[in-house]
Amino acid sequence: MNDKELDTAFQKAVDSINEHTEPFPADVLLRLYAYYKRATSDDDSTRRSSKPLISAFKTNALFQTRGMTTREAKLKYIEAVNTYFLYRK
Repeated sequence: MNDKELDTAFQKAVDSINEHTEPFPADVLLRLYAYYKRATSDDDSTRRSSKPLISAFKTNALFQTRGMTTREAKLKYIEAVNTYFLYRK
């Protein structure tokens, strides 16, 4: 998969998550959050939740993806989305 195809597939996965109206399990949301942050290189260090426990979970999720490249994070995000929608029934 070349970079353009990867970006298109990643955006499609992001859109499918954003359009989904049912609640997600917390572990799925945290995994997607961490992959998305790594994939988009969006530094979340200046934005903290007013709820310390939520910040701790987000920080832990990001910690688990340290060393992951942007490309790897996009691939993992796409895989997580596909797996979730495949097995959610």
